Amino acid sequence: MNAALFRKTLPILFGYLPLGMAFGVLFTAQLDYAWWIAPVMGLTIFAGAGQILAVSLIAAKAGMLEVFVAMFVLNARHLFYGLSLLGQFRGAGWRKAYLIFGLTDETYSLLTSRTRTGERREEQRKDFLITLYNQAYWVIGCALGAWLGDNVSFDSTGIEFALVALFIVLAIEQLKSLGEQLPLWIGALAAGVALLALPPDNQLIGAVVLATIALLLQYLKRRNHDALQEGQHG
Repeated sequence: MNAALFRKTLPILFGYLPLGMAFGVLFTAQLDYAWWIAPVMGLTIFAGAGQILAVSLIAAKAGMLEVFVAMFVLNARHLFYGLSLLGQFRGAGWRKAYLIFGLTDETYSLLTSRTRTGERREEQRKDFLITLYNQAYWVIGCALGAWLGDNVSFDSTGIEFALVALFIVLAIEQLKSLGEQLPLWIGALAAGVALLALPPDNQLIGAVVLATIALLLQYLKRRNHDALQEGQHG
């Protein structure tokens, strides 16, 4: 283990272990599967909030299409992360596929903020190790939580609220980052319309579609307005 890189990933360790354990406990509490499937999900999916969302949807008897759409929408931001790292990952060889697979919000933050030298191969090796360490923390947390949930009797009532609490925090952070309330209200209105107008099995997809259409219309309106303003000043 690279001690210097391990120290850099300590903040991720302290975040991933408890959240991974919460996922593991939620997994065994909500689903009737063997406990070891939880760390297997961490190995093969490694989606953090996406895994928690998937467990909640599966427990609620959601269809696979709903689970797929929800997971895709939740993790679509990684497409933009990946685009900004194309140059950094170029020439990484066999490591490139794993660097793309293991990209999370926290890993992206470390990869883009740490001091770098001009040695591309060495830097890509360090990127690989950072990504590997971070996933290991998550998988260990998933395994511990799932094993405890399966073997230790305790009242897990309310633990499913971990997902709701997580998304409330994410929404607040996005609101602070954007400094704009309109996307938040569009999402809330789309959810309300879907809740009133659509059957339960289609509410999530309907809300996502409505919110996406509204945000695209807002973007086009703003772009046309900016183009008109530039034309007037030009």
